Formats: sequence, structure tokens, C-alpha cells
Amino acid sequence: MKKLSERNIKWASRMANHWRGYKIFLNNRFFVFMLLILAQLIFFIGLAVLLAYNTQMGVIIQIIVWVMGLLSVLYLINKNDRPSVKLSWIVLMLVVPIVGVPTYLIFGEGRPTRWMYNRLEKAQKENQKAFEEVFGAVEENLPQERSQGICHYLAKYGRFSLYREGELTYYKNGESAFPDILAELEKAEKYILLDYFIVEHGKFWNSVLEILLKKAEQGVQVRMIYDDFGCMLTLPTHYEKRLEALSPNIRCMAFNRVVPFLVMRMNNRDHRKIMVIDGKVGFTGGINLADEYIAEKERFGYWKDSVLRVKGSAVNALTKMFFNFWNAFRGDKEDLKKYLIKKGNEVPMYALSDKNLPYIQPYDDCPLDDISVGETVYLDILQRAQKYAYIFTPYLILDDQMRMALCQAAMRGVDVRIVTPGIPDKRIIFRVTRANYDILRRAGVKIYEYTPGFIHAKSIVSDDVCAVVGTINFDYRSLYHHFENAVYFANCDTVLEVKRDAEETFAVSKLCEHGYPKRSLLGRLLDSLLRVFETLF
Repeated sequence: MKKLSERNIKWASRMANHWRGYKIFLNNRFFVFMLLILAQLIFFIGLAVLLAYNTQMGVIIQIIVWVMGLLSVLYLINKNDRPSVKLSWIVLMLVVPIVGVPTYLIFGEGRPTRWMYNRLEKAQKENQKAFEEVFGAVEENLPQERSQGICHYLAKYGRFSLYREGELTYYKNGESAFPDILAELEKAEKYILLDYFIVEHGKFWNSVLEILLKKAEQGVQVRMIYDDFGCMLTLPTHYEKRLEALSPNIRCMAFNRVVPFLVMRMNNRDHRKIMVIDGKVGFTGGINLADEYIAEKERFGYWKDSVLRVKGSAVNALTKMFFNFWNAFRGDKEDLKKYLIKKGNEVPMYALSDKNLPYIQPYDDCPLDDISVGETVYLDILQRAQKYAYIFTPYLILDDQMRMALCQAAMRGVDVRIVTPGIPDKRIIFRVTRANYDILRRAGVKIYEYTPGFIHAKSIVSDDVCAVVGTINFDYRSLYHHFENAVYFANCDTVLEVKRDAEETFAVSKLCEHGYPKRSLLGRLLDSLLRVFETLF
């Protein structure tokens, strides 16, 4: 056993040195994927154009296409969806129905396949039942005070418990959280849970992996989920099998495996970041398991992020989120109750009269239903804000409701400030982000660009009262297509730490005045076009 442990640990430390060879394969994997997707698009469009302009069938095909486009537009108009989303698809369908109609059928609904829906719904119900057997029913009759209104919503509609005890630690960058993450992993005695969008070999992941292998040899149960699309450029295919082969105590799952076909489920990705150690400590926030997140590799200047460490009973909520996915898509389901930690002295959720106790409420969001939990929390904070609302987001791609909430808050005198990257990671998304500046500035919203580099943090803090730190960007994809998670917290000093981080970030960022950035006439026309289709990105 000792020799096996030493061999596994050495294997983990050598992975970075061998990774250059794997990158050739990874690039081929991505290249093949893009080629096959492009080939399918060319085939369908070419077939449609060929049929449409065939002298014998052309008229009939054109009539069929336009009828399909009209029916699709009527369906969209009567659908209970956001107006900005309807507008994007309607314009595409009317202008280019040959492309618009089939594209909507593949990607338009933005919801998982029925198979994915059924499995997740079943796992969530089973885990919720197990959770309530241990801790009791989620309290729904919560008072409607400023810091408790959204708690009522999360408890009633999301079944996310509110916790009145615990300890939160806010890290304003990944490198400050890194040593504490390793230290907590070293303390593991029973289990470690990991769920990340991106995993890439380097100092961060190699250090974590070395500890995981050592702990697995000691009998600690390791469970890991990574998003296959997010790791398409960083991990080889079937990487989970490589990990499981190292120890019987390690089990791993690649979520929503990438397939080179135009299928709707590829639109839904596991963007969550969850780490749980023994049910006592949990980490979440913006960082993935890759070196740029801890300033060990420079990408787009300095990479600013945020991390939140949770201790106490609220960690159980992160555990439940993890096993909702695990039990939905793994054949070897786990008994959630074995992983829940009940100390015996939890403060009841309904004990809200004590104003000295914090509010801690972890929650997640998914495209399974018609309710965007992540957006609702953000909207509630903006609508209740009285003095200020400070926001960090790498992408600013808004629907009408969110854009209006930001503008209305600023127009009634709230100091609304948004920090976006100074150096972009995606040029087209950065252009769409900047296309939103003018309308927000006219309403009084202050826009800052983080000049040292790329800001990847996703957070909001308001009025010294409440804050949210998690994985949810202020962009349409994050709010409606991805699986996400975050923590709402109030009535604790951690809120002020988030505020201080925001103020320090403003000081090193550029305030975007009117007329910045300068745009040519062609640039303004392009931005107008991008804004029409911004909810499709």
C-alpha cells in the first residue's frame, strides 16, 4: 500500500511535465469538434439553400420555410419568456428563416433534454427528502424584513435552508485562498467533494491532486465532478477514468460529455465551483482549478477573482448541491444522509428575532424551470438597495429586466457601480459588454474597467447589509443556461469585507466616462446589431 501511495503521488507531481504531449491531443480534440460542428452547419444550410432555389421545388420549399418561420414567430410571441429573448429570435427567424428556425429548435429553448430533466428532478426530490429527515422541513414562514425577504423566496421556491450560525471568510483573490484550501484538504478525515467547470494541470491542480491521492490512500472518500465542455482544452477525454484507476476511493464524473453534434444539451454546462471537506468546510466563488486563478500563470494581465470559505451547518447545503448532480448522472448513487453533518446545536432557521446572528443561505440555479433563482436574487438586492450596490462581473450581457433594474436603482439615487475587465478574454463578448455602457451611464450607473487585467469575480454587495459571492455572472448565459451556485449572506462582518474589496478595486480601475470607448460609425452599427442578438451569446 505504501509503494502504491508513493507511486500515485509521484504520478501526480509528474503530470505537469507530461502535459505538453497531451496538449497535442487536446488541440486535436477541439479541432475535430469544431470541424464536425462546422460541417453540420454547412450541410444543413447548403441543403436548405439547394432545395430553396431548385427550379422545381424552390417555390414549395420557400413557402414551407416561411410558414415554419411564421409559426415559430407566433409561438414565440405567445411564449412566457423575456421580451429581449423573443426579439432576438424573431429577428433571426424573419430575416434568415432557413437558419433561424432550425437554430432555434436546437438551441432556442435553452433547457436540458427531457432525459436530463427527469434524472435531475428525481435526484433533487430524493435528496431533499433525505435532507429534511435529518434537519427538518425547510421553514417557509420567514419575516419580510430587508435582509430576510430574499431568504423567504429561496426557502419557499428553491428549498434552500437559511442558516443562522457559521463562519464566513472572504478572499479577494485566488492566491490568498490557495494555502487555506490546501490546509483544509490536508485535514480531511472522511470525504472530499469537488465540482468545477475547469480543471487544468499546473501548480494548483497538481497540489490538490497530490493531497487527494494521499488522502485516498488513507481511506478518505474522494468524489469529483468536472464539466467536460469546460475542460475540453485542458483535459484529455475520459480523464475521469484515469483518476479512478489510481485508487478505489476516488470516483469521478465528467458532466455532460462533449459530443460533436448540434444538440441542445451542450448549451447547459456545469459552471459551479464547489469544494467540501468532511461537511465541516466548504469553498465556492469564481476560481477554477487552474493556475491563472492563483496568479501562477498570467492570462489577460492580472487575474482577479474571489473565494468564499463557509464553515458550520451551511456547508450541508453545498453537500446537497453536489449529490443532486452525482445521484442524477452516476449509476452508483450515494446516500446523502451519510455525508450530512448535524452537530446537534444548530440554530433553528426560524430563530430570526436575534439580530446578532448572521444570515447564511447557499443556493444553486439551473435551467430546469422557468424561474431564474440567480437573477431573482440579484434583482431583489437592486430593488431594495437604498445607498449603494457594487457589482463585479466579467461579462455584462443583460436582458431587459436586469438592465431596467440597474437603471432604476441608479435613477432613484442608489450608487450603482459595476466593474468589468480592462483586458478581455473573449473579444466579441467584451464588445457586447461595452455596448451596454451607454444606456446604463445615461441612467447614472458608474462603469469601471479593471485596468490591471481580467476580473473574473462574480459578486454584489449592498448598503453594508447583504452580499452574494458565487459563480453567477451578470450575463444571459450564466443566468439562464448554466448550472450555477452562490451564497447569500447578511448581518455579518464579511459583507463589509466584500465592500472594502470593491472600494480597493475602484481605486485601481478606470471610470468609463461618456464617450468611452470611442467608436466609429461602423462600430456603433456593429454594436447595435450585437445588442439585438446579445441574449443568444
